Amino acid sequence: MLLLGIDLGSSSVKVSVVDGETGRTISLSSYPPSEMEISAPMPGWAEQDPEVWWKNFSLALGACLEPVGSKRKDIGAIGISYQMHGLVMVDKEHEVLRPSIIWCDSRAVETGQRAFEKMGKDFCLHHLLNSPGNFTASKLAWVKENEPAIYERIYKIMLPGDYLAMRLTDEIRTTYTGLSEGIFWDFMRGEISEELLDYYGIDPELLAEPVKSFALQGRLTDKMAEELGLTAGIPVSYRAGDQPNNALSLNVLQPGEVATTAGTSGVIYGVTDKTQFDPMSRINTFLHVNHTERITRLGVLLCINGTGILNSWLNKNTGGGLTYSRMNEMAAGVEPGSDGLFILPFGNGAERMFQNNNIGASVHRLNFNIHRQAHLYRAAQEAIAYSFRFGLEIMKETGINPTVIRAGESNMFLSKVFRDILSSLTSTVITLYNTDGSVGAARGAGIGCGYYRSEQEAFRGLEVTGSSEPDNELSMIYDARYMEWLELLDDQLYEQK
Repeated sequence: MLLLGIDLGSSSVKVSVVDGETGRTISLSSYPPSEMEISAPMPGWAEQDPEVWWKNFSLALGACLEPVGSKRKDIGAIGISYQMHGLVMVDKEHEVLRPSIIWCDSRAVETGQRAFEKMGKDFCLHHLLNSPGNFTASKLAWVKENEPAIYERIYKIMLPGDYLAMRLTDEIRTTYTGLSEGIFWDFMRGEISEELLDYYGIDPELLAEPVKSFALQGRLTDKMAEELGLTAGIPVSYRAGDQPNNALSLNVLQPGEVATTAGTSGVIYGVTDKTQFDPMSRINTFLHVNHTERITRLGVLLCINGTGILNSWLNKNTGGGLTYSRMNEMAAGVEPGSDGLFILPFGNGAERMFQNNNIGASVHRLNFNIHRQAHLYRAAQEAIAYSFRFGLEIMKETGINPTVIRAGESNMFLSKVFRDILSSLTSTVITLYNTDGSVGAARGAGIGCGYYRSEQEAFRGLEVTGSSEPDNELSMIYDARYMEWLELLDDQLYEQK
């Protein structure tokens, strides 16, 4: 059997076809060639058109299926990974009512903060394990308050992956992990939070029917099969947000295991069997993909909005057509410490680990006589690594203290400079694997449709492709630099108060 995996990101849509028996990736494609646009109609807003997601998926799928040829008839299951926390709203005809309010949108921060205060910190942290923040529930409450005409027309709300599944199957469903990701889930009672819905005045009928992450979630319709060049009736048998899915793709399923990504945003994601929360709500806890009523598996997630997007911004505005690999080479030619240049990378909206403050990105100690383009590239990678260490120190307060971190060989982890800095800064081994989000989604589909008899069977073909280990000399240099970076960060945070 062949397995089709889809990864709907905020930068691109990736599609892969995996041989279920060997676990090998047969074909992989992504679209668009450049990054998808994020619209900002107002400062702090971030929106994308779901129709653009669909068009990019269709183009990526076409390119992915071309080398598969007639074997596409052997595709037996579809899995979907998607950018988390977004809000998609449709009417009774399944038509989208407005652009999706995506994960890095900050407009609902105040809405969520009011809910946190009015519902009570104790209730929110013990029942929701999170502040409502600017997650999906708060985004919906913002629409209810500010766009009532649109709100009145809503038939169902969805996460981005739910929308993609709806287009494929014509059925509107979500997952239990998705409900927790939207901050609709009461962990103490194991059900949708009535208190949250009552506070926001949200009709529970607006929520899609939940199913398990590994389960039949609908079948490819005749119409979509003809449009996409696939076989009608293929089951969509797996769905998860990008970070739980990234953990799955790296076989991070058991307590104590940790995965990380550094794409547009940066994430550290650890699995635990303890129902826990951060008293300051700087990190977030959700149901993991393999959580059941009998076995507790929760994902503890720390998200840093401003990471790889800094590298992307530099590429667009200073790169002059440079490839990322060339930028990495230039960064490697600069001595550790970037000759005193520092960057704070937080220019992508409110940061959860700063309690939803939006401190912005900034460059410090720039010297026109010393610093060149390459210094900016190295300082950016150092800044991203500093932000990861800052986040990991927060996670350690909740008992997540890894010695090994797993990552896919993609995005920032393609840079040896970045890997070596991060490993030395955090005293962890960084282990890379031959996987990505779409491949993980394909494996998840194999689990969900019952092709694999166990979760572990799904990881045939998953191989280590590289690693970085702490370097004592780099550790000494970067420990000292990190303390200087923290002082600049403290000054920036103080200015926000």
